Amino acid sequence: MPELPDLEVFSANLNEAFAGKKLSTVQVPNDKKLNVTPDELRDVLNGQVLKSVSRSGKELRFNFEKDVLALHLMLRGQLHYFEEDHDIKYPIIELFFEGDVGLVMSDPQKMAAPTLNPAMPEAPDALDKKVTVDFLLDHFKGKKGAIKGILLDQNQIRGIGNAYADEILWKARLSPFSIAGKIPEAKVKALHEAIKEVLTDAVKEIRKVHPGSITGEFRDFLKVHTQQHPTSPTGAEIIIQKSGARKTYYTEEQELFN
Repeated sequence: MPELPDLEVFSANLNEAFAGKKLSTVQVPNDKKLNVTPDELRDVLNGQVLKSVSRSGKELRFNFEKDVLALHLMLRGQLHYFEEDHDIKYPIIELFFEGDVGLVMSDPQKMAAPTLNPAMPEAPDALDKKVTVDFLLDHFKGKKGAIKGILLDQNQIRGIGNAYADEILWKARLSPFSIAGKIPEAKVKALHEAIKEVLTDAVKEIRKVHPGSITGEFRDFLKVHTQQHPTSPTGAEIIIQKSGARKTYYTEEQELFN
């Protein structure tokens, strides 16, 4: 599943490709996840100019003149440019813009979700200025859950997924199994710094190595959430613990608070 850094790059590239263009029409070959009918979506969006494409958490937001279309890629969703027409498999939604150019969101699992005018989420984006040290201290107070689970919970902090949670926690030298409410202030400060640094550095790396990307996951530069190296950059063995379908990558360098 693409995470915040991937989607930050995608949104910039989509903005460059489509901002300022008028939407000719929208088709929804699979409306399983759409919150309105395809006809309602067309009635609302057809003829509107796309003002910008932005990212909010793990959603891409197409900000039209009067309305917003959010696209959530979920686990297997992908985005594809096309000209005039396309033969892309498993299309969920197709946006046709003036000039015979368009965009398809596809998903073989049929879980990728388009949403018209989504509600404003209560949880802050991980790169929002609201996510301060004081916010984290207050948010973690009394919480008995493991810190990694809290970072992954999109109802608490949005945008971080499994890979970047591991990277952030390693950067902060904080065990993913630490109880959130037990983490001391100094470590919360380190975690806050790690969130900002890991995510912003990853955006820069993806822009450098995959500058035009609008789909995929780019993980080749990660330091611990990887099977390319048996040890972290500091020489500690990378431990992989599996829980269900999720794997956690960490080292003994990371301090446990419980």
